[in-house]
Amino acid sequence: MSKITDYSFLFQSMFGTPKKSAIGSFQLSQLNSGSVQAQLRAAGIDTNSAQYRAAIKEMMQNGNGAMYTNIQSIKNSMKCYDKDGDFINPRNGLAGLVLTDENADRQKRIVSIPESSKDEMFEQTKKEFLRENGTLNGDTTKRMDVYDNLYRKTKKDDRLAAGYTMEQYERAYRQAFLDAARKADPKWEIGKPVPSGALDGITRESVEANLRKSGRTLSSVDMKI
Repeated sequence: MSKITDYSFLFQSMFGTPKKSAIGSFQLSQLNSGSVQAQLRAAGIDTNSAQYRAAIKEMMQNGNGAMYTNIQSIKNSMKCYDKDGDFINPRNGLAGLVLTDENADRQKRIVSIPESSKDEMFEQTKKEFLRENGTLNGDTTKRMDVYDNLYRKTKKDDRLAAGYTMEQYERAYRQAFLDAARKADPKWEIGKPVPSGALDGITRESVEANLRKSGRTLSSVDMKI
């Protein structure tokens, strides 16, 4: 998941370091100096916090020691992280949703998710399947709303895994609808109107009853990939 970061805290002359910095600014290379640390603490910034360290790490990765920043820019950058130093997703205001090399292994695991979230995904998938005649329309889908609602019900450390698990259910629901439409009309193709009543007998429970955990995925013996 990509980050949305404001790099306005960094400014520098196009042709080298300016001879005179803007009022109230200081070079990134000066952050650990006693005078700058005193300014930061006086401004209410906890320089020992994980939130501060995460913000400065981001600055250093995307700038260099000769570039300038200021107290307000640091405060603004710190708002992008929670107290544990985890990036806060700007879309939903939640942390724990950034996939990294360190947590990739923990993401791909099946975890328990609320029944209400599965209900919501089933109904949304069915609604969009019928509306879009089986196509996947990234411009009109509301699937991310379902995921965001799930993340709000999930502990931060389990959010990536919950999203991964929900993807397995979403895939199974959609496959069940595809199979039902083709059973109702063997000549039906994605993009054509779904045969009337083709999905009436499909319930969330009937789909999930046929799912089995296989390694790190949920699969159905009847699922067509």
